[in-house]
Amino acid sequence: MSAFERHYTSIEIAKQWNLSDDTIRAIFSGLPGVLKIIRPETRNKRGYVTLRIPESVVQKVHAELWQLAA
Repeated sequence: MSAFERHYTSIEIAKQWNLSDDTIRAIFSGLPGVLKIIRPETRNKRGYVTLRIPESVVQKVHAELWQLAA
């Protein structure tokens, strides 16, 4: 894994895989290598977690899901 490899948003992967953003977040949120950018909740704004998913992690998960389907 490289810091300069392509990192995807959960929305980009959801569109490519024809799944919901929530499903992609559930699949990738706890995996090693996935960047979690956390904006804590304040009095005036809700908290939010942004995911950035490296291409190598996407490929690994896709291969694992493909094996399960076979």
